[in-house]
Amino acid sequence: MSSFKPTAEEIKKNPREFALLTQVPGYESGSVKAEDLNRFAEKYGSGKANLKDGASFADVVAAFSKKGSQEGKGNTEGWAARDKSGKLSPYSFDRRPVGADDIRIQTTYAGICHTDLHQVKSEWADGIYPMVPGHEIIGVVTEVGSNVKNFKAGDRAGVGCFIDSCMQCHQCDTKEDNYCAKQVATYNAKDWKHSDEVTYGGYSTNYVLDSNYAIKIPTNLDMSASAPLLCAGITTYSPLKYYKLDKPGLKLGVVGLGGLGHMAVKFGKALGLEVTVISTSEGKRKTAMELGAAHFLVSKDEKAMQEHAESLDGIIDTVSAQHDIAAELGLLKIDGKLIFVGVPAKPLEFATFSLIGKRRTIAGSMIGSIAETQEMIDYCAEKNITCDVEVIPIDYVNTAYERLAKNDVHYRFSIDVQGTLVQ
Repeated sequence: MSSFKPTAEEIKKNPREFALLTQVPGYESGSVKAEDLNRFAEKYGSGKANLKDGASFADVVAAFSKKGSQEGKGNTEGWAARDKSGKLSPYSFDRRPVGADDIRIQTTYAGICHTDLHQVKSEWADGIYPMVPGHEIIGVVTEVGSNVKNFKAGDRAGVGCFIDSCMQCHQCDTKEDNYCAKQVATYNAKDWKHSDEVTYGGYSTNYVLDSNYAIKIPTNLDMSASAPLLCAGITTYSPLKYYKLDKPGLKLGVVGLGGLGHMAVKFGKALGLEVTVISTSEGKRKTAMELGAAHFLVSKDEKAMQEHAESLDGIIDTVSAQHDIAAELGLLKIDGKLIFVGVPAKPLEFATFSLIGKRRTIAGSMIGSIAETQEMIDYCAEKNITCDVEVIPIDYVNTAYERLAKNDVHYRFSIDVQGTLVQ
């Protein structure tokens, strides 16, 4: 067996190899078996390895090293869109040096969110190109600033949808920093605290950010399946908590069974709710029930919808396409809440009396605060909740986008950055 204590300088020079080493069984306890080292070396290195018990960190670096794909100058390799076509290709750039309050995360996996597709095509607003997408990032800390107390090298860390805020407004003071007007997005934004440098996302080998905006990732969570929790997870967890739809026995409806919807079902089940999935497709019934739903409704089946009228305490609507919400409102009890987390391109219509007559609420929710995201991740670790993912190599990303546009994914793509994007 081997025990490893590489220096900070050794880690800084070999961040990918160190990040991989921390994932080998026995690393935390200081008793790594040679057979496990060789298994990782064969999967992530340049080929077969013959590491022995008692191997040094230098031996591991040599075995785990792999020829990189760097196309140009820069301390970071990523994939970027160059224009509104949204097509991604290799792109080298520089991350800023680690400051006193920063940490550097070596990326292991990055989830693909539907927002990424909208952003690279400038469908919501004009994008900043080149654009490196990705705000569902999981990795291993390889460098910490002098003031950082909450992370150390070797910790697992995550990055969600934003990486900074003003820390002075009412939203920040009340731990609602996700609604801060000066919030800095993880990518496709200008970081006003760092000379308006453009932020580049998680489809890249590493990320540098203020440690106060990073999420601690428990080691019992599978990293490939946990990356999407940083967006899909918190986007559905937050409204359940804020609108008090988290009490056992409540009846929850979930509209849409995609990346967001399947997480809403999982959280609802874990919280002890009676979950009803509402979909346009009968074909999703079996999957909904397997995820933990108690009921399944086809929204076009007027009879079934009428039979379940006024039966739900709340509904999480995850759909980003144009759809009729009148039938959804009819499913709500008195004081029921319809909460939107999807973003349709055009305004939705409803009859005001459908609210007034039953004192119903229509509301919205956007991701969650850093504190709430940490709470969500810890809850997932406790309940063993992760996303259902299809792990892909980085060079499959354009095909993944095409499939995502057709809703051909079950339920989230997770990019194997550490295995397929090597600098």
